[in-house]
Amino acid sequence: MSRAPVEIDPRVLRTYLAVCRERSISGAARRLAVSQPSVSVAITQLENRLGCSLFKRGRQGIVLTEAGVALMRRAEMLEALLHEAAEAVRLAQQGARGPLRIGGTPGALVSLVPTAVMAMEADSHMALHIVEAPDATLTDLLRRGEIEVAVVTTGIERPPADIDERDVARDPFALIVGRAHDGLGPSVTLRETATMGWVLPQAAGAFHRQIDALFLGAGVAVPTDVIRCDSLLTSKAIVREGRRVTILPRGVVAAELASGVLREVSLADVNITRTIGIRTLRGRGLSALGGQFVAALTGPGP
Repeated sequence: MSRAPVEIDPRVLRTYLAVCRERSISGAARRLAVSQPSVSVAITQLENRLGCSLFKRGRQGIVLTEAGVALMRRAEMLEALLHEAAEAVRLAQQGARGPLRIGGTPGALVSLVPTAVMAMEADSHMALHIVEAPDATLTDLLRRGEIEVAVVTTGIERPPADIDERDVARDPFALIVGRAHDGLGPSVTLRETATMGWVLPQAAGAFHRQIDALFLGAGVAVPTDVIRCDSLLTSKAIVREGRRVTILPRGVVAAELASGVLREVSLADVNITRTIGIRTLRGRGLSALGGQFVAALTGPGP
């Protein structure tokens, strides 16, 4: 016989989440401005109701069990949902849609989001929040319910089991140079750039790994004369104003290429294309505005 679903008091979940964040019963009590015994009783009753242990106590504080981690993630999602509820009502009263919170890596956001936003703004006012963060942070934000959609480089590694991934577009990489390299021909090999100064990504995300793989595939050592920078705006400015070069997807520098302040040089010995797309939390439905955003990126479903 299957066990009947257990209903959990949202107020107890708030207490449990405070324990998780403070890593102690006493810390949670201080955070919530309640007595320590009341927190202990609430957690004991919660564990009895669920029929499992949620954490173990150690010298460094509590350590969540697997069940405890699963419950913490749902508690975080509930907290995010409750925070959004009041804002959604306020926006509706003002004739606006939302809020929609999306996240992404810098290059993926630049490549996909502006066109999607233009398509969405044709309908009505909306409240859209955009967070720029590394891949690992974006996964955590999805799990906590703090963003609905992550816009990322895809196809580098398999996403976690609880994350769905969908490709949207492909964008070829090119060597990007400033006016200081006007004498450089339309095509070079990666090996020929070995003595140049570079600007490359810092964060150990998919984009960083793809760039490293490009050098490895060409049998060329990753440059040592390099400025590591995760700000696309700063990276492009350094290349534009000096003699350093970088490798970027064409879509990331489309405006600068069109205006002539930066130039694309083909890499003769490598051929690499970035795939960009979206990640969402498996099993979590999108809001109406979130669904519209995804449709603007990917087109209507079958």
